[in-house]
Amino acid sequence: MKIKITLPDGSVREYPKGTTAEEIASGIGKRLGEDAVLAKVNDKIKDLHDPINEDTNIKIITLKDKEGLDALRHSVAHLLAAAVMELWPNTKRTIGPPIENGFYYDFEFEAPISEEDLPKIESKMRGILPTWDRFERSEHSAADAKREFHGNQFKIELIEELSKDGKKLSFYKSGNYTDLCRGGHLPSMKMLKPDSFKLTHLAGAYWRGKSENPQLTRIYGVAFANKKELDDYLKQLDEAEKRDHRKIGKELDLFSFNELTPGSPFFHPKGAWMFIRLQSFLRELYPSWGYQEVITPLIYDSELWKTSGHWDHFRENMFEVEMDHKKAALKPMNCPSHILIYKTKARSYRDLPLRITDFAPLHRNEIKGTLGGLMRVRKFSQDDCHVFCTPEHIKKEVRAHIAHAKYVYDVFGFDFRVELSTRPENSMGSAKMWEAAEKSLKEVLDESGLKYNLNPGEGAFYGPKIDFHIKDALGRSWQCGTEQLDFQMPQRFNVEYTGADNTAHTAVMLHRTVLGSIERFLGILIEHFAGKFPLWLSPVQIRILTVADRFEKYATGLKNEFEKNSLRVEVDSRTESISKKVFEAEMERIPLIIVVGEKEEAANSVSVRTLEDKKIKFGIKTEEFLNRVLDNIKNRDLKFNI
Repeated sequence: MKIKITLPDGSVREYPKGTTAEEIASGIGKRLGEDAVLAKVNDKIKDLHDPINEDTNIKIITLKDKEGLDALRHSVAHLLAAAVMELWPNTKRTIGPPIENGFYYDFEFEAPISEEDLPKIESKMRGILPTWDRFERSEHSAADAKREFHGNQFKIELIEELSKDGKKLSFYKSGNYTDLCRGGHLPSMKMLKPDSFKLTHLAGAYWRGKSENPQLTRIYGVAFANKKELDDYLKQLDEAEKRDHRKIGKELDLFSFNELTPGSPFFHPKGAWMFIRLQSFLRELYPSWGYQEVITPLIYDSELWKTSGHWDHFRENMFEVEMDHKKAALKPMNCPSHILIYKTKARSYRDLPLRITDFAPLHRNEIKGTLGGLMRVRKFSQDDCHVFCTPEHIKKEVRAHIAHAKYVYDVFGFDFRVELSTRPENSMGSAKMWEAAEKSLKEVLDESGLKYNLNPGEGAFYGPKIDFHIKDALGRSWQCGTEQLDFQMPQRFNVEYTGADNTAHTAVMLHRTVLGSIERFLGILIEHFAGKFPLWLSPVQIRILTVADRFEKYATGLKNEFEKNSLRVEVDSRTESISKKVFEAEMERIPLIIVVGEKEEAANSVSVRTLEDKKIKFGIKTEEFLNRVLDNIKNRDLKFNI
């Protein structure tokens, strides 16, 4: 019996029933057969050796595809676990998934290990590798699986969950190592180059991400198709370490953290100025966008969160408090508080769209081990807007938000990509409503001409969303802006307007940000610019250096004149050499360094050098310099050209 196989180019070929993807790949070409890792069969990932018994669409996955690299990285995670079990046989294994650029595996060791042990583990991995080839799949009953992992409560817990309704459990073996696993490996470990992976660091991790569970040791690693890709990535890591916002933030005295309030940044004067500057930038745009800013409370009775659905779907991430002898919580997001404002009076369709924006501090009880500088915090603020509108307004509103995001990201020099995230498992509302919401967002994206990726199952619990991912100077992707379409919360809160037909209708709610968390966006900016900020965003814009202390009066006069124009200026009149003063200004990433002496004082001029251009330009008239600085700031230019 023949089956029809449709290839990615649309061509159709016939094969005998039971043909494998490996046979199809080899039939298409010898090189494809050698490079094949997995197959995508009707959009589901399958092993190359699985028989295909019906007409299907197929794509052969190689190491050039994300799914192929995931298979490689998952295979290396098994190799890591095998090495650990040989070195420390009484260790308890848990899980080891692929992640972006690499993999990790979580263990419970009898005695702590340190990062000094990583080279030893790596060496053992490379010693084992030549003894491995194919991953052999087998199925076992729950009873057999429990015997295999006797005494390992973590694996036993997984086995009990995965074997509900009598389901068999899949095991994969390569060499002498066997693990409970659902698959997704290299067809042969001969494809893995011994010099294409590296263990990077250790971290603590709670079992299943819950702080009440045992803490495990997580071993992280990176893996690529070849040594060159690994080396390129390690170079990028080295550059990222130099740009680490925590390091630069300390050097520039922008912010700090304190263990008395984990995950909550203290912004020092310079950092606070940058934070406020970002808010001011958006506030300048809000009137033209039709946004109205509000100020809302931080603590609400639990009844509000029960109505919104957060109590059932988000409670473990909320800080609970007591208010008037009742349960309450700090707000993790602004949407319910904006609904309360909406409902303070009756609304007509003529009042819509109503766009409310808010910078209120938000609090989310993130697991302590996941906190990381400004990138993952517990206390943060967003450029948070909610739009209440009619169904007829949806497309126009979403199109406008896409335009706003494009404009803002262009100011910072960011390219971006877009993802459409659809209904997650833990969601509210009917399938019909979700289908309508997803269709609306998809149509707008299609009409906009923006290329986008589909991200199945990653929507918010109340609705699908469009996420904007910006790319920084190192090519790293950061999710910042979002547009979330919500039919659920307006129904739960009975958010209504009177339509043209003089009857009540349920409003549609859009949740949107451009920067997202301002704390996180600031961290991204620090790393993107390596602390060398555009003039308009720099906490100190100009430093005036005197060649001798007798020119301090002239320098101070310049400072006063510049400050009348809202510039942030410092004077360095210390009796130090100019070379030392310049060096220190460069280390502090001051964008404009002015040197003044006898000639400059006599001609009412300045000599200027920028952070990027080491050459000094002499004799620029003060008025001309000031006008050029103000024009640069007004236009929010990324560079200042002398």
